[in-house]
Amino acid sequence: MNAPVSAPGGALGFRGLTLGYARHPAVHHLDGTIAPGSLTAVVGPNGAGKSTLLKGIIGEIAPLEGEVLRPGLSRRDIAYLPQAAEIDRSFPIGVFDLVAMGLWRRVGPWRSLKAHRGAVEAALAAVGLTGFERRPIGTLSGGQLRRALFARVLLQDARVILLDEPFAAIDARTTDELLGLVHGWHAEGRTVVAVLHDLDQVGRHFPATLLLAREAVAWGATPEVLTADNLRRARRLCEAWDEEAPVCRAPAAAHRHDGPGHEGPGHDGHGHDHQGHDHHTHGHAA
Repeated sequence: MNAPVSAPGGALGFRGLTLGYARHPAVHHLDGTIAPGSLTAVVGPNGAGKSTLLKGIIGEIAPLEGEVLRPGLSRRDIAYLPQAAEIDRSFPIGVFDLVAMGLWRRVGPWRSLKAHRGAVEAALAAVGLTGFERRPIGTLSGGQLRRALFARVLLQDARVILLDEPFAAIDARTTDELLGLVHGWHAEGRTVVAVLHDLDQVGRHFPATLLLAREAVAWGATPEVLTADNLRRARRLCEAWDEEAPVCRAPAAAHRHDGPGHEGPGHDGHGHDHQGHDHHTHGHAA
């Protein structure tokens, strides 16, 4: 685990964290730390709990067990870029107002943004959307909407930035330009965590990776995480997961990095093998 890069960074930690819906876990007994100033990808099969983890970090989903640790961080210190599918493009709002929402935590929702117009215009220029201020968001292409959401994150000026599938279904040029913003945030010492599907992209641009399959399969330096064995194990765990299984209340030993701590033969419905095999190879993000 690296030392903090600079003062703007922020650490995140998980202690026995289980997140889910209607008491059925989507992320199971997660332990570890994302170092301040790190650039971390979260990858895994479909349904692995990746987006759920980000929502747990921002507090949108309360833990079923365990906790998210945000030492020294307030809610305004964390910026969140959701999946494009979560944006209601039929809502009657223009690009300027969508981007200006990034200022709300600093100036308040009822304060005039006239004094901050220059900041909004600068953010739009940074993502290549100068002249789009009055455009309704429903008229934007997928790449243009992504640029607008990145501009909103720029205005938040957060210490921790969470990105959920930020490059999905956009062209290569837009992806490269937005990756430039991500690398800029990393160079400034901000902590960046991104849910991604393109493993080649992860290998080229993200030094640290958490491979998630409802639980941590591997976590650490990207080349050590994205191995064929780990990827096969992640697929097996997600295929074995029982959506109707009850919450597994692990003993204290399960919250250590040396294994899940379950006893007895068989399978618990959450992907845990109870015959001595440790599916947790937790590490710390670099």
